[in-house]
Amino acid sequence: MISRSTIQKVNDAADLLDVVGSYIKLKKRGANYLGNCPFHNEKTPSFTVSPSKGIYKCFGCGKAGNVITFVQEHEKLTYPEAITWLAKRYHIEVEETQVSNAEKEQRLIEESLRIINNFATAYFQENLETVEGKAIGLSYFKERGFRKETIDKFQLGYCLEDKDHLARMAIEKGYQKDLLVRAGLVYERNNHLSAIYAGRVTFPIHNQSGRVIGFGARILKSNEKSPKYINTPENEIYSK
Repeated sequence: MISRSTIQKVNDAADLLDVVGSYIKLKKRGANYLGNCPFHNEKTPSFTVSPSKGIYKCFGCGKAGNVITFVQEHEKLTYPEAITWLAKRYHIEVEETQVSNAEKEQRLIEESLRIINNFATAYFQENLETVEGKAIGLSYFKERGFRKETIDKFQLGYCLEDKDHLARMAIEKGYQKDLLVRAGLVYERNNHLSAIYAGRVTFPIHNQSGRVIGFGARILKSNEKSPKYINTPENEIYSK
């Protein structure tokens, strides 16, 4: 396992502008830089790099993060592989440490939850394009004055009223039900999985690197038995 000191050295040395600039042409716009997104085809630049904050954000496809996540996404690498890639670029020696089985298991769970949250974010966004999603979720956002650019930028979405649908789609894609429960996306009762956010609009919660670590959700129909707002319960990657 790569040592924390190596990861810190890479974080300190890696220059987001330098790395991104080696893939796409960037033009200075005020304090930031703008270019065509490397993650999707576009004619009008919507990919912004903030050197002072060390983050990037595409206002077209919603991709966001730091220099490490950029390398992960663009080069299709795991987190350790991205660290090694950057270490080589900046001539940093990679030190490795022994990691206990318990630590390995903890990190595996954390990464699995992040991957499941990515699936859920895309799932909720896609639901806005369904008949139900347009009639309930999208109409709610439009009534509140949210433009499509805003909805896409913040990756807002909607969970279908069919409580079985989310779990069914997730399991078909190979996600484990215990991790779906741990992520706070579903609850299990009598060996049956039901979506916690059914009938609610969803608001992803991002960490500083831009990765989704949880969700907030608002109910749209009057229901005295259900709270208006609910959030992801605390887990290995989300703390209130």
